Amino acid sequence: MESLQKILVWLPQLLNGTKTTIIITVLSVAVGLVLSLFLALGKMSKNPLINKPCSAYIFFFRGTPLLMQIYFIYFGLPQFNPALTIKSAFMAAMIAYTLNTAAYLAENIRAGIQSIDKGQYEAAKALGMTYGQTMKLIIIPQTIRRLIPPVGNEFIMVLKDVSLVAIIGLSDLTKVTRAISSSQATALVYIPAMIIYLIITALFTFIFNKMEKKYSVYE
Repeated sequence: MESLQKILVWLPQLLNGTKTTIIITVLSVAVGLVLSLFLALGKMSKNPLINKPCSAYIFFFRGTPLLMQIYFIYFGLPQFNPALTIKSAFMAAMIAYTLNTAAYLAENIRAGIQSIDKGQYEAAKALGMTYGQTMKLIIIPQTIRRLIPPVGNEFIMVLKDVSLVAIIGLSDLTKVTRAISSSQATALVYIPAMIIYLIITALFTFIFNKMEKKYSVYE
């Protein structure tokens, strides 16, 4: 009974941290998805002035730890130029997660585009459609439907990786849990915290599963 009372006391703080976790996840994946489309198309471009920078971007953000990227954006950039200082820890986290997510989703989009039958490109060309029209009207709509599962997986990964924002002082669910555990000298708080993570993970997994069933390209 006493344990339950403690959990109820901690709950408002935990839910406040959960709000930060969800906001960063939703916004970074949403913006990252838009950026990833341009990166994917850029990497597929035959123009080296476009292909090389996009390929380098994807290689860099996929090849370095997210933790280091957060550190660099928040603490490293100001050392190059004070004008690059990002005073808001929330904004720094958003930038880091968006850039990182875009790199991973770009590869998913590229794979999705390349999975479309080449005959559709040829048919569009025969109809007099330009490359841009073909991508916009035929290829991208089909690719989006195929992207639901990988985007859902990336969303869940980001949801859990947001716990890294504690290093720059943001009070997400993990940081709040640690703070309560330290101040109250108890590990009991990790139980409701893990339950909250399970609930929001299950909720978003359910949403993406519903979307996949509704828009599945294989149906």
